[in-house]
This record gives sequence, C-alpha cells and structure tokens, in this order.
Amino acid sequence: MKVVVSLAELWEVRRFLNSPVGLVPTMGYLHEGHLSLVRAARQECACVVVSIFVNPTQFSPTEDLSTYPRDLERDLDLLEKEGVDLVWTPTKEIMYPADFQSWVLVEEVTKPLEGAMRPGHFKGVTTVVAKLLNAVQPQKAFFGQKDAQQSVVIRQMVKDLNYPVEVKICPTVREPDNLAMSSRNAYLQPAERQAATVLSRALFAAREAYQNGERNANRLRKTMQAVFNQEPLARVQYISCADPNTLQELDLIEDHALLSVAVFIGKTRLIDNILLP
Repeated sequence: MKVVVSLAELWEVRRFLNSPVGLVPTMGYLHEGHLSLVRAARQECACVVVSIFVNPTQFSPTEDLSTYPRDLERDLDLLEKEGVDLVWTPTKEIMYPADFQSWVLVEEVTKPLEGAMRPGHFKGVTTVVAKLLNAVQPQKAFFGQKDAQQSVVIRQMVKDLNYPVEVKICPTVREPDNLAMSSRNAYLQPAERQAATVLSRALFAAREAYQNGERNANRLRKTMQAVFNQEPLARVQYISCADPNTLQELDLIEDHALLSVAVFIGKTRLIDNILLP
C-alpha cells in the first residue's frame, strides 16, 4: 500500500494503477462503515484509492473542526489490512492554497435539510469532492447512504459537470443496536450513546407504519416525533419525509420516500435516514 501526500506523488503512483480505479473519499477516523465502502470498491475495481482529509470548508465556525476525531496511524493500519492500493492524505495547504478562490455550487438539492441547518456546508463538500475526483481520476466513487443528502448532491454535481465517474451509494452500516456508524459517535458519553438509538427507533417506527399501509407523510413525521418525545436527551433539529431525488417534502408517498432526521444527543449532532420502500 502506497501512502502519498503531495499531488505530484499522487499523480506519479496513479499512472500505474490498473483500471477501473475506485475512490473512497473519507475524513479519516475510520469505522466499519468506511471499510464497507472499501470492500465494495475492492469487489468492483482493479485498484482502490482512499483519500483521508478533514475538509475544513464543510465545517461552520461553530462546528467541531478542531475536535473532529483523528487517528491516521490506525486508519492506515486498517486500510492496509483491506488491501487498499493507494492512500492520499493531502494537507489543507495542498487542497486550499493561500490564493484559493474557486468553488463548486450545486443549487436546489443543497437548500433543504442539512443545507438549511448548516449554511455553506455543501459548498465545501462539492468543492472538495470535485477536487478529489479531478486529482484521482477514478472510474467509480463510493459513498455511504448514511449521508443521504450528500449522495444526492454529489450525483447531481457529477451529472451536471459531465464527470466520467460512476457514483456508487452503499448501504448504511449499523451497530448491533442499530445506531448508524459515524465518527462522531466517539463524542457520546455512555448515557448519550444509549439515548442515540432513538434515531433508528424513530425511523423504524415510521417504516413499520408505512409497511402497515400509511402513506400520509405528515403522519409518518408525527410517528417519528412521538418516538423522539420519549427520549429526554434528544433535541430534534429536523424530521423529513421527502422525495429521494429532489429532497422536496412530500404530502403523500406515491412512489419512494426518504425519511431523514438530524438530532442533537447532548452536544453531539447525529443524522440518520432510511429509504421507503
């Protein structure tokens, strides 16, 4: 496994990678969710590239950039065991030089949900992913369904800008108690960790109602809210039942729907989602 930092090193190694190349972009502090993306890439691609970069432009000034968990040595050990071919660990100075002034903006699908709660977040996400795709030139790029809106936004960007890359969205990986795996779970105190299962419980309660015939989106939102009301440590930021492609809120589910939630458990902000059916 090669580990490179500079663009020159990346391009030198990239020249000799067999196609198709699969890219797994990460911010490090890897967990089983990330490793499932690596395995999916390994299954479909001749060579696998993983990027590790905590992207400062997708954090607002009030968010957790300085405390975001990092452990590069552990990450590299995990990736070597998974047979990754190349790991790129660029610095902030490489990704955003002093005179940096170019941004990639995706409009409509970035406005609701995470976009409404975290202004500027997706401007940072789309720009860094565009830079990663430009630098690595993969044939396939792998992302997790847990960041559902991010997946929609990146697909839109890739389509709009004619990137010759296939965006692969892989299922959310969950802990045994159904908490969606996330690097931010490391922030949770024991009581908060237990309380955090309320996200999946709310989503699954709505899914059960859907499976029992409920198609009224507002009633599904109320079903989720009722579960959150039973957890004192949960502070709901949004509950959504939206079209999975446009992310516009639904009144009635006629085809597919994306149920998604953002919730503070103590000081830790967690997100989760499921697709219906």
